[in-house]
Amino acid sequence: MSHVEIEYCVPCGFRERAVHIQQAILSGLERELDSVRLVMGDHGVFRVSVDDETVYDKAEAADELNADAIVREIRSHVR
Repeated sequence: MSHVEIEYCVPCGFRERAVHIQQAILSGLERELDSVRLVMGDHGVFRVSVDDETVYDKAEAADELNADAIVREIRSHVR
């Protein structure tokens, strides 16, 4: 089973997006995961990782992914 972590920037107001993505992950992959964890950060961070492997990083992405696209990325990394 895998662990998902969503790190988001508190001062930037990214909490709502992080919670929305967490709900989408739980809706689509709850039985395939051990945990989905929110981690508070700063400096504009918005990063989603599976077992310490980044699947989405706002700082490195050319396009902002929606929740469904992030769930698809996670699904491809879940063991």
